[in-house]
Parts: sequence; structure tokens; C-alpha cells
Amino acid sequence: MKRRTLLHFAPALLALPALCARGQAAFPSKPIRYIVPVAPGGGSDFVGRTVTERWGQVLKQTFVVDNQSGGGGTIACQATARAAPDGYTLMQGYVATHGTSPATRKLPYDAVKDFTPVGMIGGTPNVLVVNASVPASNLKEFVAYLRANPGRLSYGSAGPGSLTHLTMELFKQQINSFMVHIPYRGIAPAFTDLIGGQTQAMFPGLAAAVPHIRSGRVRPLAVTGLARHALFKDLPTLDESGYKGFDAQQWYGVVGPAGLPEAVVRTLNETLGAALSQPDLREKLAIEALEPNPMSAAKFGEFLRADIERWTQLARARNIQLDN
Repeated sequence: MKRRTLLHFAPALLALPALCARGQAAFPSKPIRYIVPVAPGGGSDFVGRTVTERWGQVLKQTFVVDNQSGGGGTIACQATARAAPDGYTLMQGYVATHGTSPATRKLPYDAVKDFTPVGMIGGTPNVLVVNASVPASNLKEFVAYLRANPGRLSYGSAGPGSLTHLTMELFKQQINSFMVHIPYRGIAPAFTDLIGGQTQAMFPGLAAAVPHIRSGRVRPLAVTGLARHALFKDLPTLDESGYKGFDAQQWYGVVGPAGLPEAVVRTLNETLGAALSQPDLREKLAIEALEPNPMSAAKFGEFLRADIERWTQLARARNIQLDN
């Protein structure tokens, strides 16, 4: 009797998973909040708005950009880490929030454990530029000039612990020479003094440097990264110039709160990759000299951990700890 009863209800039991699945709304069923950890305007905000506009078309859902500046990205990171892990709150992590800041400061969040990697957007290299009066037309001549004048040259940065600061410290470490660090509150005043001759060198992001390079007010010597950039194909990389693995870059990616379901991450990652592969989006991002670099969520997670470790090792070696 029991066997006949089970056989009678078997078709209904087999259909139950499908019925349950139909009862659940497919992801995403509502707009996605996209936190950008900077104020509106500027390169990072442009990247976030440009990417989410196209990503939303592929995902068939709206992204609502939420600018949360302050604390060098800590406010945005804490808001993201505290959000429900359902895929409806994401953040545009970048080299400061998930690279240089964890290496140089004590933060109210764990850049690895408190987040789920979703995918890489892309990156732009840094470029070594010098004041036009510096007697060096290439990287080799500049290194020789530095070594012949130890302590007499200074370099500017966008602030202590910034990528512009750490990239130059990495360069100084590799060439075993010295320059005085002059930190500024942002890249614009740092450029003002570089052009005016108060400092002699800097390692800004390429996008910020392009107008000054093209005007001839600063001289580019080399770019970071493992390949020459399309905007300046005649400009060598530090890697090809003998400084192997010199791959510092201003990168942008997407993270969510820890514990995002694998299926949600997969959907987000695949649609982000599809958006970034579109040629016209690549052209738009070229305004910020940004080269899209989509990768799997797992590979992006490996990239994050490696970037934090790279800058942490440098900060320890150069005694850069900004909480002291």
C-alpha cells in the first residue's frame, strides 16, 4: 500500500524543485546599488557611471550609483561590508581601497575577508614624468642623474600612502637611489609644483598626465605595466627597461559583501565581462586611459590578494606606516 501511494505521488514530487524555482524571483529582480567611494566627478566616478550604464543594459537591470566619499574610501567600504550579501549592493573597489591603504594603514575593514570579489574592470598605468628642465631624455639618463645627485632631487605625490607615493618608493628601491618625498593634497597641486620646478619628478596615473605631456610641460620617461600603452607607443615600460615585474597600476574592480552566492557572482561576472568586451565601451574608457581587463571572480580575488601583499611588503621595507 505504501509503495502504491509513493508511486502515485512521484510525478508531483519530481516537479516540486521546478515549482519552487518558479516561486523565486530570478536575479536581478530589482535595481542594484553601486557604491563609488569618491565624490561625483573625476576619473573614478566616470568609470563607475560609464561601466554600470552598459552593464545594466547587458544585465537588463538598472544600476543606481551611490557616491560615498570620505575617509579615503573607508566609509564606502564599511557600508558595502555591512550590506546584505544578496547581490543588490556592490562597490567599485580600486587600488586605494583594496591595495595601498590596507598596506599602509589600520582600517576598520578587512580588504579580503569582508568582501566577495566579483570582477575586474581594468587599469591604467602610472607614468614617470620629470620637469622639462631635468637633463635626462630617457630613463637611463635619469637614473644616472639621480645617482650623481643623491638627495638633491625631490618628487611629488597625491599624498602619503597614495599610489603615486608608493610607486616612486618602489622605483627608488629598485634603482637604489634617493629622492625627497613632497606629499600634496591631490594630484593637481603636485603637478603645479612639478611644472614650476619646485619638484623634479612624479609617478602620476597616465590619464592625469596626458594633457601635461602633450603640452610639453613635463617629459615622460617610462610607464608601468608589462606592455606599452596605446596612447604613447614609443614610450617604453619599466619592465622592458630592465625593472622586471614593475606593474603598478591604477586599477578598478567590483566587490560585494562577503558571502555572495556563487550563482549571483557568476551572473554578475559574466555580464560585466560581456559589457567590457564591447568596442565602443572600450573607446569611452580610453578617455581615462583605462584598458578593460575582465577576469573571472576567482582570478580577480587572487589579483586583490597579490596587490595587497605587494604593497604591504614595500611599506614594511620602506618603513611606511601612516598610523604611527
